[in-house]
Amino acid sequence: MLNRINATNIRGDVFGGLTAAVIALPMALAFGIAVGNASGAPEVGAAAGLWGAVIIGLVASLFGGTPTLISEPTGPMTVVFTSVVISFASTAESPQKALAMAFTVGVLAGIFQILFGLFRLGRYITMMPYTVISGFMSGIGIILVLLQLAPFLGQDPTGGVMGTLSQLPTLVQGTRPMELLLAVITLAILWFTPAGLKKFCPPQLLALVVGTVLALTAFQGAGLRTIPEFSAKFPTLSLPDFSGGQIRMMVVNAAVLGMLGCIDALLTSVVADSLTRTEHDSNKELIGQGLANVASGLFGALPGAGATMGTVVNIQAGGRTALSGVVRAMVLMLVVLLAAPFASRIPLAVLAGIALKVGIDIIDWEFLKRAHHLSLKAAVITYGVILLTVLVDLITAVGIGVFVANVLTIDRMSALQSRRVKTISTTDDDVELSSEEQSLLDQAAGKVLLFQLAGPMIFGVAKAISREHNAIANCKAVVFDLSEVSHLGVTAAIALENAVKEAIEVGRQVFMVGATGSTENRLRKLKLLDRLPAENITPDRLQALSLAVGSLPSTARNA
Repeated sequence: MLNRINATNIRGDVFGGLTAAVIALPMALAFGIAVGNASGAPEVGAAAGLWGAVIIGLVASLFGGTPTLISEPTGPMTVVFTSVVISFASTAESPQKALAMAFTVGVLAGIFQILFGLFRLGRYITMMPYTVISGFMSGIGIILVLLQLAPFLGQDPTGGVMGTLSQLPTLVQGTRPMELLLAVITLAILWFTPAGLKKFCPPQLLALVVGTVLALTAFQGAGLRTIPEFSAKFPTLSLPDFSGGQIRMMVVNAAVLGMLGCIDALLTSVVADSLTRTEHDSNKELIGQGLANVASGLFGALPGAGATMGTVVNIQAGGRTALSGVVRAMVLMLVVLLAAPFASRIPLAVLAGIALKVGIDIIDWEFLKRAHHLSLKAAVITYGVILLTVLVDLITAVGIGVFVANVLTIDRMSALQSRRVKTISTTDDDVELSSEEQSLLDQAAGKVLLFQLAGPMIFGVAKAISREHNAIANCKAVVFDLSEVSHLGVTAAIALENAVKEAIEVGRQVFMVGATGSTENRLRKLKLLDRLPAENITPDRLQALSLAVGSLPSTARNA
């Protein structure tokens, strides 16, 4: 039931947990403030971000399926959750009401994740084309950057992506120079911290400390906006709120949030596997992530998923079991309880710089630079998904992207597999036949046709089967060779059935070769084999050809 926890690596796990906690603090604050600003209650957002990092990290570490995974509010999850908050804020009677409905969405998202795990869908979650994954992750990164432009320039949030884009000239004109300067300094620290210093102090924490010190010294009296004071006490349990009359929207948003959390967590689990040379349990991990998001939502905290940065740092610092995640959660909880009063001195510009850098890092620059060189179709899918993610919504982007990518893939695979559907009547064909088989075809003088299929016969191959069958003219017997068919899809099986039925109707002898396993089972369910005499169904091609030639009138054979 519990994740892998043991005492074999206590020192490494403790150090890994401590290091991951240090990184989590500024990130949780930045994401929490982003959500709080979107709702109009930034003081609630800060606490929600911090307690989300604690609750999600603890529950996912205890019940997940990846020992070294660090879970917390992430950039992608924050972007989607922020959009959920914005959608409710426009109709809810108060910011607190909007947040309560959004937290309910987080609970529902967790339930979806638990169901995904219970139904063992873990291995299917990430089975989507890389072009789509790259596109929607880059789109999420762009959204996070756009959402941080207002606080980066010293302005209040403007109502989501479209609000930011429409009011961008106004935002630029109203820039507060001192807040912009502090945000730029934060970005510079994050970007240019020497590698040697990163080993001892994470750039995020360094930026947070330096930015706060500058605000209290060099920028004192500049009127910098800071984190509103918030309560450091333990969050209280609150029941899900469905009173807004938007249940359908809540369920749809929960499905999107849950799916994104699954993808985010499992992709990070793969990264953890590659670093530790282990293998995670995908379905167990989804259940753990679901329980974590349910608990986080019930206590009014942000949803989250596996965090790549925190996981990598944890492993590099020595973490090897789930004890590292538990230590991280406990340390972070103590920091929240003891140091919350000091958080009100942290400038919002610093957190905006940190969140903006996260958004930039989420964008898949490496693939975007190469996509058009690799394939024009891949580039169109990737950039199309980016545009749909930014301008429409995530579920539309992923749905259309996966559909288009799969259609193009199926078309390509069908074209390749169609080449393995052949009709052979003479030895001149480019097909490997034994000397005995070649001799029998020569004897038949074109009156026996070998209809050969090979490889997986997916639905796209059905057209090729029909085309080759329609080309049959003067033959008297047809041998359908399925001995190299690894998979026979329903559509391809129907096309084969039609070919057999038509051959029988015009009086041709039909022989079936090599139908075994799942292929034979499918043909029997279609009752196709029942249409043929038992002696015409053989496991051997040579035998079938011999029977076919023997069925011909003697005048039809070569002398």
